[in-house]
Amino acid sequence: MKITIMKSFFMILVLFSGLFIAVAQASPVPSPPKLAAKSFLLIDYNSGRILAEKNINKKIEPASITKLMTAYVVYKELAEGRLSLDEEVIVSKKAWKMKGSKMFIEVGKKITIDTLLKGVIIQSGNDATVALAEHIAGSESTFADYMNQHAQELGMLNTNFVNSTGWPNKNHVTTAADLAKLASAIIREFPEQYSRYKEKEFTYNNIKQYNRNKLLWRDKSVDGFKTGHTESAGYCLVASAKREDMRLISIVLGTKSEKARENVSQSLLSYGFRFYESNKLYSAGESLNSARVWMGANETVSLGVSEDLYVTIPRGQYKKLDAQLNVNKEIEAPLTKGQQLGVVSIKLEGKEIISQPLIALQSVDEGSLWQRGKDHIIKLFP
Repeated sequence: MKITIMKSFFMILVLFSGLFIAVAQASPVPSPPKLAAKSFLLIDYNSGRILAEKNINKKIEPASITKLMTAYVVYKELAEGRLSLDEEVIVSKKAWKMKGSKMFIEVGKKITIDTLLKGVIIQSGNDATVALAEHIAGSESTFADYMNQHAQELGMLNTNFVNSTGWPNKNHVTTAADLAKLASAIIREFPEQYSRYKEKEFTYNNIKQYNRNKLLWRDKSVDGFKTGHTESAGYCLVASAKREDMRLISIVLGTKSEKARENVSQSLLSYGFRFYESNKLYSAGESLNSARVWMGANETVSLGVSEDLYVTIPRGQYKKLDAQLNVNKEIEAPLTKGQQLGVVSIKLEGKEIISQPLIALQSVDEGSLWQRGKDHIIKLFP
């Protein structure tokens, strides 16, 4: 009797141990949370992979999130030398009279670009925003045209700006997908300017105001971006956070309160960091392989990728990744640096999750008559 009981207990123990191992190995990723917002999007900045989404191409008024594009235009002007941070702007009556959130600038005062940017980013000042728009383009309407040009260049195809502030207008619209492109561009192109978005307070004219992005206080990994609110748009928030080497960007549009936009944004970020990891597989310009070159001055060419290659995968799945370099069968000179000569494909458990062009890392000139003749003979008599 005792032997039978002990044997049964042992079998149950083995059964449960096997079940535990199977569960541990499976590590399933749960579905993204269902959240109360008109539209939301969570992406990994490095790989661009979408981790959660809802109505990401739905056109919605962005309210003061518009100011991300206003600032982007300013950064472009600074980078191209048409503007400087210490350049002074004379405040117009229109800028001074702007309603809504304000920096509290005064008509006729001279204020530097640097100071106005702080007013736009930290205080969400409509007055500071219009002052910058008028200084750069002569009028706010012309500046809006400029904003739209940049939007097109970034691939924001469902976006239309009619002002620089996000003041309500039924024709002033964007989407979560487009805002993700804009947010990513600011981080990628202007890392030195991105640091402005983590500033928690700014005092101008003896008036201290606090950044409306309350996630800066709530989550230490959050270091940007921008809030927005109007009656028609609801409460909106674009946020970005970095933990170790992983950066996530969340876009939340059309929630019912300040607290709701914070909670929805935090839920998205927590979900992404909890269940996914981001890995850099290859660096831009790194030699991954070499290929035979026919009829060339050199017999081989190094192959690599033009941009850093990242993958975003469920946590704990890194060892299951498989990389395949698919090189063109016959490569002949001349070759130019950057010319595509194949594809690198990354698979997880047999399913392709990302691919990127495999390019020549150097140019290869056409070979001499002797070199070409030799290669012809080798190809005829392999």
